[in-house]
Amino acid sequence: MSKRKKSNLLYKIYSEETINKYQRKINLLGSKDSYDAVIFLNIRLFTSVILFFVLLYIFKWGYIIAPITVFLYFNILPKILIDSKINKRIERLDNDAMYFFEILTLSLETGRNLKTALEITSSSIDSELSYEFSLALREVKYGKSLNEALDNLKLRIPSDTINNIILNISQSNIFGNSIIETMYNQIDYIRDKQILNAKAVISKIPLKVSVISVIFFIPLILLLILSPIIISFLS
Repeated sequence: MSKRKKSNLLYKIYSEETINKYQRKINLLGSKDSYDAVIFLNIRLFTSVILFFVLLYIFKWGYIIAPITVFLYFNILPKILIDSKINKRIERLDNDAMYFFEILTLSLETGRNLKTALEITSSSIDSELSYEFSLALREVKYGKSLNEALDNLKLRIPSDTINNIILNISQSNIFGNSIIETMYNQIDYIRDKQILNAKAVISKIPLKVSVISVIFFIPLILLLILSPIIISFLS
C-alpha cells in the first residue's frame, strides 16, 4: 500500500488486515475485474448508512427493522458481489483448464522449453485462463523470473485444481523434473474430476424431477380427479 493511500482518511477507516483480506478475494475475480478493496468497503459502508436512515424514516418500527436489515445487507453484500462471482469464475477456469493444458503439453512434447510453450499456448487459445497466463508472461518480459510470475498468477486464480497444476509446473521447472509427465498426470486428474462432477450433476436430476413433480404435476392430477366432485358440489 502506497504512502499516499495510507495518508488518505478513507484508508484509515479500516484495518490493514481487513483491506488485505478483501483485496485477496477481489484479486481472485481476475485481472479484468479486480479493483481496489477500499472502493468496495466504502461503497458497502456508505450504502449501509443510507439504507439505515431510509428504513428508519419509512417504517414505523424502523428502529427495529433498520438495524436488522442493514446487518444482513452488510454481511450478504460481499457474498453476492464477490463470493458468487468467484465461484462462477472457478467453473469457467476449470472448463478452460483441460484444453489449455493439453495444448501446453503438446507444445512441450515438440521440444520447446516451458516459457516458449506457454507463450505459444497462450497466443493460440482465446480463454480467460489463457489471458491470465499471458499476463504472467508479460511480467517475465518486464524482468520477473518465470517462477515469480507463476506465483503471482496463483493469487489471481481461485481454482485449487489449476493452482495445484501451476505449483507442479513451478516445482518441475525448479528441480528439473519431467514437466511432460507432470502435465499428463494433471490432465488425467482434471479429466477424472470432470467425470465425477458430471456424475454428481446427473445423480441430482431424479431429485429435481421429484420436486417438480410434487410441486406441479401431483396437484394437477388431483385437480383432474377431484374436478367432477367439485363441480357437482358447486352446482
